[in-house]
Amino acid sequence: MHPSQSGIRRFQSDVWPLMSAQFAALANGQSPHTLVITCSDSRVDPSLITQSQPGELFVLRNAGNLVPKFGADDGSAAAVEYAVDALRVAHIVVCGHSGCGAMQGLLDPQAVRQLPTVARWVAHAASTREATSQLRGEARLDAAIMHNTTAQLDNLAGHPSVARAMAEGRLQLHAWVYDIRDGDIDDIDTRT
Repeated sequence: MHPSQSGIRRFQSDVWPLMSAQFAALANGQSPHTLVITCSDSRVDPSLITQSQPGELFVLRNAGNLVPKFGADDGSAAAVEYAVDALRVAHIVVCGHSGCGAMQGLLDPQAVRQLPTVARWVAHAASTREATSQLRGEARLDAAIMHNTTAQLDNLAGHPSVARAMAEGRLQLHAWVYDIRDGDIDDIDTRT
């Protein structure tokens, strides 16, 4: 049996019955308050970190919690546009994390040379590599994680749906960095 199958069985027998009314309401539609853009890293679980219930978060995950500039990636742009214009979220949180492998690959292109798609993807964060070029080691990685997370807010602001919602005063952007080792979350940038 696959490890996930036992979890599914526990969900169906133990969790779903306790939350059936909530899921019945959610079956009619969603109205999350926040779009969370975070890394695909298996150690980062936005619902767990924020202690959110089903239906509260709309989540976009990818390697390095990247939001390419508008026009460079329709997949990310579609999720952002849907969250902002259709779901009318009030917040977008870009959440980076300690020890990010995507940022390691960005800073050390040799590490991803056998992963050409990953190398092309992390190239969307080239400004982070340049901004941290004077640092070395773990200090550079930590600085890159912070820089990359706030740089995504700049990219988001260039998305038409985000720019419109911000101009209307109905959307706030936030940059967080989650430290896996100690559970701390630094709110490093908030923009309205």
